[in-house]
Amino acid sequence: MHNSVMKFQKDDSRASDAESRYRAPALEKGLDILELLVSEPDPLTVSVIAQKLSRSTGELFRMIQVLDRRGFVEQAPESGGYRLSGRLFSLGMVQPAVKTLIEIALPHMRQLSLDIGQSCHLALHSVGQIVVVARMESSELIGFSVRIGYRRPLTHTLSGTLLYAFQPEVNRRRWEEHLRPKPGKEELAEFRAKADRIRKKGHGQQPSEFVPGVTDISAPILRNNIAAAALTVPFLDSTSPVRSLKESTEYLVRTAAEISSGLLSGDQRA
Repeated sequence: MHNSVMKFQKDDSRASDAESRYRAPALEKGLDILELLVSEPDPLTVSVIAQKLSRSTGELFRMIQVLDRRGFVEQAPESGGYRLSGRLFSLGMVQPAVKTLIEIALPHMRQLSLDIGQSCHLALHSVGQIVVVARMESSELIGFSVRIGYRRPLTHTLSGTLLYAFQPEVNRRRWEEHLRPKPGKEELAEFRAKADRIRKKGHGQQPSEFVPGVTDISAPILRNNIAAAALTVPFLDSTSPVRSLKESTEYLVRTAAEISSGLLSGDQRA
C-alpha cells in the first residue's frame, strides 16, 4: 500500500515537472485568444477578450497585434473588434485528408444538385462547431445555399447533430468539452437523444431554425462507420420542385453512401 502511494506521488510529480518544463506562456495566450474567437459569433474588442480570458488588456494587446499581423485575426471595421480571419480555415483545408474528401465529394455533389434542383453543402466538425468546407449551388433559378466557412455550434444545426450522432462515445465526450455556450444537463441529454434517433434512422431531417420554408436534410459521409462529414441539403419548398422532399432525401442518402464508398476506395489505395 505504502509503495503504491509512493509510486503514485512520484508519477504525479514527474507529470507536474514535465508540464511546468514545457509551458510556453506566450503561445498559450495566443491559443486562448484563437479558441475564444472561434466560439464567438461576433467580433470582440481587446478589453472584452481580456475580460473573458481573465487577463489584463496590457498582456494581450501585443499578442493580438501579432496575430493580426500574421493574418490569423482581423479587425472588423464596423465595430473595431477582432474576429478570426480565413487563415486557419485555409491551413486546415490543405490537409491531405480534407482535400481527398472534397475531391471525391464534389462530382457527386454536383450530380446531386442537378438531380434534385437544390443546393447542397459538406460540413466537418471543428472545435465544438460545424464548418462548411464545400458547397454546390442549385441549378434552378431560385435556390438557397450556405457559404463556405460558415460556422455554428454543433447543437444548433442538423449537420452538427448528425456528425455527433455517428461518433464513438469517446469522441462524443471530447466534442462535448468544446461546446460553447456550455449546454445544461437537460439540454445535453436532449441533444444526445436526438442524435441517437438520427443514428438509428441513418439520416436526419428538420425544419430550418433560421430560414422559413427550408427543411434541412442531412446524411453522413462515413469512414470506418464514423462520420467524417455531413452532406446536407437545405431543401427550399417551392410550387414546382424538381423532386419532392421524400425523393430528395433518397437521392441524398444514396449520394452520401457513394462518397463514403469513394473514401474507402481511396484509403485502400493509400
